[in-house]
Amino acid sequence: MLDLLRSILGVLILLAIGWLLSENRRSVAWRVLAIGLGLQLVAGLLIFHLPFGRDLFKLANDAVNALLAQAQQGAEFVFGPLAKGPGEAGSLGFVLAFQALPTAIFFAALTALLYYVGLLPKLVRLFARLFQRSLGVSGVESVTVSSNLFVGIESALTIRPYLSTVPRHELAVILTAGMATIASTVLGIYVTALAPVFPTIAGHLLTANFLSAPAAIMFARLLVPPPVTLEKEKPRELEITFEKQGNWVQSITQGAMEGLKLATGIAAVLIAFVGLLALLNLMIGGVGGWFGHPDFTVQIILGWIFAPFAWLMGVPWEYAPRVGELLGLRLVATEVPAYFQLAGWMEGDQPLDARSLVIAVYALCGFAHIPSLGIFVGGLTALIPDRVEDIGSVAIRCLVAATLACLLTGTIAGIVAGPNPMVFLNR
Repeated sequence: MLDLLRSILGVLILLAIGWLLSENRRSVAWRVLAIGLGLQLVAGLLIFHLPFGRDLFKLANDAVNALLAQAQQGAEFVFGPLAKGPGEAGSLGFVLAFQALPTAIFFAALTALLYYVGLLPKLVRLFARLFQRSLGVSGVESVTVSSNLFVGIESALTIRPYLSTVPRHELAVILTAGMATIASTVLGIYVTALAPVFPTIAGHLLTANFLSAPAAIMFARLLVPPPVTLEKEKPRELEITFEKQGNWVQSITQGAMEGLKLATGIAAVLIAFVGLLALLNLMIGGVGGWFGHPDFTVQIILGWIFAPFAWLMGVPWEYAPRVGELLGLRLVATEVPAYFQLAGWMEGDQPLDARSLVIAVYALCGFAHIPSLGIFVGGLTALIPDRVEDIGSVAIRCLVAATLACLLTGTIAGIVAGPNPMVFLNR
């Protein structure tokens, strides 16, 4: 009961922080906040506790795992034993570049094919109607948020004709939604990292991604609210733009090429940011050695900063600094090393408890980090160079909003999972 009350308190404090950081505290969209929280709680309870939701969860989890198994076949054909995971016959151990990153290529090609046959556009429209009619947001916002459940920065292409004229607060929703969610193309990387210690991780990541969508709208509205005098846009169907290849072969080929760029980009970012983080830790450790603490690192500092947030999400205090360290690592070096570090802890001799593991997985599920801020701002600026000033003016607030949205998703997971969510790890 105390864990539940603490998570509820965490929801209130996160919303209070968003309100305090708002550009206009008098223009709070209470309806958006109330309905957004309601959507998260209803979805969480459906997935975690109702038979229909559990069946849907299992179906989604099994489907992703089946797809990953097929993706590995392609990787093994190209890379041989390097692509075999730890424990498999002939495996040389875990190698990120050959076992995790190739899944981005496979999922990018699959996503392109599903766009070509018309399935993903239908899903985007379905979720867009849900968000627009429930939260009362504009067509541009709802389509962008729903697109981000499946793709990344390229989601802006679906509403490209409207970007040059959208209000500033809608630009904030576009950026926040991009950073508060993850793209399907990277889902396999996280599943590869955590499946050995969290067999149902795929279903939980899909659930976390959906929960973060309304949270992104909520905090974007809080930090960058629309002007009080702005007339509310009437719900209307938006003409969505989907760039389509000439045939299915071209779609798969183009998707694979985009996936290769994505995998290469992820590798480059990880090499750069993890390397620079190690360099910074070397300097900090040198200074700390003068005071008898040579093991002092940026992660430890960030762990202290984020520990109170981890505790408010429902993590027991003994694990809060470690979950806080993961949240800080995500902020400065992306969620990929954070998920892999979490997997290493769970396979080691000092694992987190089940509740902390579930909350951490949900809270880490998002592109809310400094590298993605540059990617999303750069991508959006390239599409609408005449709006560079507006984009720059909301960029940092959007990163804060996305971070708060991911923390709220972790808090909701703490509420609906209960005090002992072990059953959710292996069901």
